[in-house]
Amino acid sequence: MENSVKNNKIPKHVGLILDGNRRWAKERGLSVFKGHMEGEKRVREAPKWFLDQGVEIVTAYAFSTENWNRKKEEVEYLMDLLEKVLREEVENAMKKGHKVVISGGVDELPGGIPDRCREVEEKTKENKNGIFNVCLNYGGRAEIVDAIRKMVQAGIKNDDINEDTISENLYHPEVGDPDVIVRTSGEKRLSGFQLWESAYSELIFLDKYWPDFAENDVEYIIKEFSRRKRRFGGN
Repeated sequence: MENSVKNNKIPKHVGLILDGNRRWAKERGLSVFKGHMEGEKRVREAPKWFLDQGVEIVTAYAFSTENWNRKKEEVEYLMDLLEKVLREEVENAMKKGHKVVISGGVDELPGGIPDRCREVEEKTKENKNGIFNVCLNYGGRAEIVDAIRKMVQAGIKNDDINEDTISENLYHPEVGDPDVIVRTSGEKRLSGFQLWESAYSELIFLDKYWPDFAENDVEYIIKEFSRRKRRFGGN
């Protein structure tokens, strides 16, 4: 897709809640694993679609702290898929020039996944063609709790704690707040995604499952964002 939204207001940072893989598969009589496999393809494609249109940062909610409550077989499949994606994403990100960062309880992930996360961050840290922030083992409340713990450990005094201090102690403060958050599947809630950062984010809910997310949805999202009037409490 060529830059067909060049006359629109381009959000700097887009957040994506990747929802609907399992329902997509169920409606087609397929296994849940097939749904996750199709969703994984979109995870590889969507960041580039946004970055090609001038978006600078894409944050994807890939695996939440609540997802551990799913069946053991599904979680194990997701972990295997995740490790595969991380291994291959190093090469892909280097080719595209994307910087990849991982937000969440990375060290609590099983097997070699923590090492894979650190590898992709280390190898892409100097890349300049946009940032892809992947939320793994992530929860918005957990992120705030971890930020408070970091401040306590750093000995920050009570009088020095303010909104900026909290923001500076989040997982990756350099990515900033999303201008717009998009959720697929028709569900209309954040489900713990970027709870601190989303205070003034525009929200867009798409009535399609994540595996059906397409390149033309990026154009729709940018045009819809352009129509919004962001007053930040003003007139």
